[in-house]
Amino acid sequence: MTAVRIILVAKAPLPGLAKTRLAPALGEEGAAQLAQALLEHSVAEAVAAGAGPVELYVSPSVSHPVWSSVNIPSGVHWSAQTEGDLGERLAAVTQRVTGQQEAVLLMGTDCPGLTAPVLREAALALVDHDACLVPVSDGGYALLGLKHHLPAVFHNMPWSTSQVAELTIQRIQAAGRSLKILAPLHDIDEPADLQWLPAGWR
Repeated sequence: MTAVRIILVAKAPLPGLAKTRLAPALGEEGAAQLAQALLEHSVAEAVAAGAGPVELYVSPSVSHPVWSSVNIPSGVHWSAQTEGDLGERLAAVTQRVTGQQEAVLLMGTDCPGLTAPVLREAALALVDHDACLVPVSDGGYALLGLKHHLPAVFHNMPWSTSQVAELTIQRIQAAGRSLKILAPLHDIDEPADLQWLPAGWR
């Protein structure tokens, strides 16, 4: 398997829905505006990486009018997230992509440091490894790359806690799969994380 598909797991940049933990610092409108900027940046970097097809895996559905206001390149594919918790949604899209004989790079839209060179490094890691991971400073991860569907890394995971990356690594290794861990980055989730925004964004 050499083909790689980049899946961006994205929530619509709507006030009261997106980046709600930033609302105390930015207000609901400001948080939504930053969410949209992060989303557009993430898509642009994924496309620029040239690692393979880029797919936006969105909630709410593709038909929601909010998506028409987001600047997304024409070559990007769209799909609606399935039902269930985050683990179930990630498992569903991973199973679909790997079932099509493609490796998958799962990424969120909260990490401005997840740039095209990092995505190329992750895609390259999957040539010699079964999985790759970009940890973030809060204990989660910004990107998970997989050649094969590994349900254990998604099911019964304590999402949004500091254990996510550590448990994911343990479960990949317990499955006997090879893993490359890339340099850690920073997500933008809480007001204190705003310090990690690129200078031009502040």
